[in-house]
Amino acid sequence: MTAPDLNLLITLDVLLREGSVARAAKCLQLSPSAMSRALARLRDATGDPLLVRAGRGLVPTPRALELRERVSHLAQEAEAVLRPVEVLDPGRLQRTFTLRNTDGFVETFAAALLARIGAEAPGVRLRFVQKADKDSTLLREGRVDLETGVVDDTTDPTLHSRVLFHDHWIGVVRDGHPLSSGGVNVKRFASGQHILISRRGRSSGPVDEALLAYGLTRDIVTSFGGFSAALTLVRETDLIATVPERHTSKLRMGMHSFALPLQMPDISVSMLWHPRTDADPAHRWLRQCVREVCA
Repeated sequence: MTAPDLNLLITLDVLLREGSVARAAKCLQLSPSAMSRALARLRDATGDPLLVRAGRGLVPTPRALELRERVSHLAQEAEAVLRPVEVLDPGRLQRTFTLRNTDGFVETFAAALLARIGAEAPGVRLRFVQKADKDSTLLREGRVDLETGVVDDTTDPTLHSRVLFHDHWIGVVRDGHPLSSGGVNVKRFASGQHILISRRGRSSGPVDEALLAYGLTRDIVTSFGGFSAALTLVRETDLIATVPERHTSKLRMGMHSFALPLQMPDISVSMLWHPRTDADPAHRWLRQCVREVCA
């Protein structure tokens, strides 16, 4: 079966709207003879005369009257598809975005982000889901709109990313812990009992690598996959946690934080999204809101 010529859809829309071959030809910038040939093709395609002679003019057939509204709607939809997207009006946006983040990011930035979104786009809802690992399958499948995290050699290279902020490591203990008073040197730091925070379940981390340069090791009593649970335990024990400063600012309230006596690499926290959403105006607006909240 021969596929229909979809160009005829626009021609049919104009013909049914104008009810005149001459006026339709003028609207479409065609000659009257070319318009007559197009009408003949439309009659063949639909199996209906569509416009018939009545006196000096043409009148639509019942089939044409039945098609007029549907054809007009389809023509407008087709034109909208091929037209550049209009400037987004966040105030009229009705959409739910899913963000995948660590607990520290949510604790630190979610309130400000929700306030920003609520002020600009009351019809937008944010859904936060826990980021327990670096697997970006949910992002690739479209079940997550945006992720935040550290980009490294395990990150899917097909994803887009942009740095949100830089962070650095600090030590945290409960208020009143021995390390909360006096200077903290490398030996004093290493001699305490520590929590290892690793979402990948590793038995050591960057702190241990830095301590090796001094010929030291630390006593790791337990490990957690996230900052919130680890800092909750630190608050009630004599354990020491090493965490990113800005990422955990609210989680550490009421606790004692100190500069590490070690040379540790800084952290760059980025947002990541799939290429399919890169040009979406609503998604671009969301990314701008996240950037400005984290700036």
